[in-house]
Amino acid sequence: MHDRYRKIGSTLACVAVLAGIASCGEARHEYRLAIPGLELDREVTEELVEVFEQNSRHRISLVPLPDPAMTALEALESGVVDLALASNAQPYRQGVTTVMPLYPTVLHILYKRDRNASDVRELLVGARIYAGPVGSASRRLMLTVLRAHELSEADVELVDERVSFPDVVALYLPVSPKHISNYLQETGTIGEYQMLGLGSLDDLGAGSGLDRALLLNPRLKPFVIPVGTYGAVTPEPLVTLSVDKMLLAAPQLAETVVYDLIEELRRLQPALVARKPLLFSNLSDEFSASDSTFVLHKAAQSFIDRDAPDVYERYSGVAEVLVTLVIGVVSGSYALLQIYHRRRKNRIDRFYLEVMEIRDSALAKNNRAVRDAAIAEVRQVQNSAFEMLINEKVAADDSFRIFVTLSNDIIAELGSPIVGTGKKEA
Repeated sequence: MHDRYRKIGSTLACVAVLAGIASCGEARHEYRLAIPGLELDREVTEELVEVFEQNSRHRISLVPLPDPAMTALEALESGVVDLALASNAQPYRQGVTTVMPLYPTVLHILYKRDRNASDVRELLVGARIYAGPVGSASRRLMLTVLRAHELSEADVELVDERVSFPDVVALYLPVSPKHISNYLQETGTIGEYQMLGLGSLDDLGAGSGLDRALLLNPRLKPFVIPVGTYGAVTPEPLVTLSVDKMLLAAPQLAETVVYDLIEELRRLQPALVARKPLLFSNLSDEFSASDSTFVLHKAAQSFIDRDAPDVYERYSGVAEVLVTLVIGVVSGSYALLQIYHRRRKNRIDRFYLEVMEIRDSALAKNNRAVRDAAIAEVRQVQNSAFEMLINEKVAADDSFRIFVTLSNDIIAELGSPIVGTGKKEA
């Protein structure tokens, strides 16, 4: 009895050890993600951290930037963090690679109702403008708008931090009615702001300024904010711009580590959608290098190509055609060769028949003069055969050797004495 319990205990111990070894073999990664500058982006990263904490063996930790003047992309290039969020409208940087598009952001432009929005120059001159932190996509867009209207930073007041009740707010944000409503409530400005569109629905495709912006910035896409999305702030549909928020990684981050992250984000999509349905409902792995400002990380390219046929599958159809053609060529060549050999053999067969007919005809008459003439004919046939051999119209094979032997035998037979005469021609 004790022995049996001892064996059971040993078995359980082995199972526990094997389970421990297997669990140790599972890759666990901790990703250092730079804390974004915009509040809504910070909320998104906090949601990511919590979802991973509750549902994944991997972990994401938020890392503050060591210097307020440092951007997330600079922190990524310097190795301070492993991951960062950035707009796909940022300029190209060599030390940054794309993991995947995470969620779309839409250009929101809010302005005080007491300002004239019919003229962009008049709207901006002397205004306190919050367009995000320095280096952000919305800040760069605002600088472009100022230059387009022959304005400089001295003509406006660009603030680096969100101040209470700015004259103009221009930010790339996810569509988030709750966030805008909370902002208006917190600042006590409900009814004070209006949202500005960049044109009407009829302007799209008509060569308007919006089309020019899309042409000059291929990563941007047109976006329509439906009427009432933000309550009284959007009393009518508004046409604006959208751009993807990209999850970026340092190129030196291991390919397996980044690949596991992409797989985990796809697996956890339902949990992310439950928290932020407007952001993660369209999380997609169908993207390519042409969709990204930055070079794709090797793991991202591997993930995109995971279902693509390998080199053997890709060229198997071509190989099948080539094999079929080779077989056809070989078979056709063999058939032609057989026909060629048959024709050459048929020529020898004709000689067979000819010398045998000469022999039979001469033997039937039983006359020396006839036999001598027949011997001459046989020799003439032999000469014809040798001429054809020289001209390669017949082959020097067994059939030809048989013909020579046969014709010589016939000559010997025809030269033998005729029965009853006792004479033989020399």
